[in-house]
Amino acid sequence: MASDLVKSFVQMCKYLQEPCHVARFQRICGVKGTFPDKATKPDGGLPEPDSSGLRRRAQQGGRSVGVGNGAAAAGDAGVSQVNGVQGDVTPGAEPDGEDPDTARAKPLRRNSLTGDVGQEFLIHNNFLFYLFTFGTELGNEMFFIIFFPFLYWNIDALVSRRLIVVWAWNLFVGQSTKDMVRWSRPASPPVVKVEVFYNSEYSMPSTHAMTGTAIPGCLFMLSYGRWQYPFFFGLCVALSWSILVCVSRIYMGMHSVLEVITGFLYSLLILAFFYQVLDKIDSYYMMDHYAPLVIIFSHVSLGLVAFSLDSWSTSRGDTAQALGTGAGVALATHVNYQLGLLVDPPLSSLPLTLPPLSVSLVVCSLLRFVIGVAVLLVTRMVMKALTIPFLCRLFGLPTDDIRQARQHMKVELPYRYIVYSVVGFSCVSVVPLLFRIFNLA
Repeated sequence: MASDLVKSFVQMCKYLQEPCHVARFQRICGVKGTFPDKATKPDGGLPEPDSSGLRRRAQQGGRSVGVGNGAAAAGDAGVSQVNGVQGDVTPGAEPDGEDPDTARAKPLRRNSLTGDVGQEFLIHNNFLFYLFTFGTELGNEMFFIIFFPFLYWNIDALVSRRLIVVWAWNLFVGQSTKDMVRWSRPASPPVVKVEVFYNSEYSMPSTHAMTGTAIPGCLFMLSYGRWQYPFFFGLCVALSWSILVCVSRIYMGMHSVLEVITGFLYSLLILAFFYQVLDKIDSYYMMDHYAPLVIIFSHVSLGLVAFSLDSWSTSRGDTAQALGTGAGVALATHVNYQLGLLVDPPLSSLPLTLPPLSVSLVVCSLLRFVIGVAVLLVTRMVMKALTIPFLCRLFGLPTDDIRQARQHMKVELPYRYIVYSVVGFSCVSVVPLLFRIFNLA
């Protein structure tokens, strides 16, 4: 009986992992690939799919090469890269009777490892295209560099810094699991690669699904009872956020159904553990005299473990970036508390309520947000411009190709840690200090 259940479970997992389900969902949502009508045939005479996302790390001149949908578009070199939808009507190639709302599009960003621009595809439903593009952006760097600071500066510093702890550990566990499991991205064809930025990474589990579940789930658990709002409203917002991010990864052709479900459940498991200890972690970061040493040692050690799992990929950078940000925020929390600059609302004031909207409140919030994000972006740009050339000179690497230089662990690891730890520290300590100076606190 038990063996039959195991066999059924394995068969179900294999079924959910098949790329045909991703391709079918994309077709339902109005995405159509521009694949050749006849697949090329190898010596065996069988059609050979473009194994998009298959991680073939052939070492060529010291750098890893990702073979994927973007690489397959090498023959499309004559077409200039255009971000997003190129036009309202597909020119020339569409047959008679084609939907006039059909648009020809390309992936929004190059592959971050290989520089490939991706293959064109047809969009028959522009609303779903932009909806799921927004959904996938909820798991990308630019969203986090906007969301966490806005929450910290304008709404609730305690909730924000604890969210960052969950985000950093969630991303570390997810990315490390990817590099241990080593499953390839869904094959293309039949899957259309609407996104190719992460195409060179492994795919099991979906870390977008993990962060897209952990962030709204943790936000709901931390804020409910602390802030006054209906339980059903908060639950609906968290579920809608999570579902949008999870489904967007299937729409983008980046993950199978199984990988998204696994990421969702994996994140819930991690969240259940961390929710029990978040208060103790936060208190330790603030009060313990040895906390700075423990923070630096633990975050760097975890990064070294993750970087030793496999050759370089974008997942290495994401892991170090999250750990570096988490370290910077934790160190700033300790400094703020020791200097008496960290004042959380007393328990007697709970539950908190949003103040009534006024012109002065909105203007002050916008000023904090604009000035703060500008400071963070400038900090990141300056630190990046200083750190990468310095590390290249330190290790005797050429500085003419930054992309190739960053594929060396000894450059990428310290670069990500230094830059994003400074960004995280600035967000929690430096920028609020500027607000006090400009009377915006």
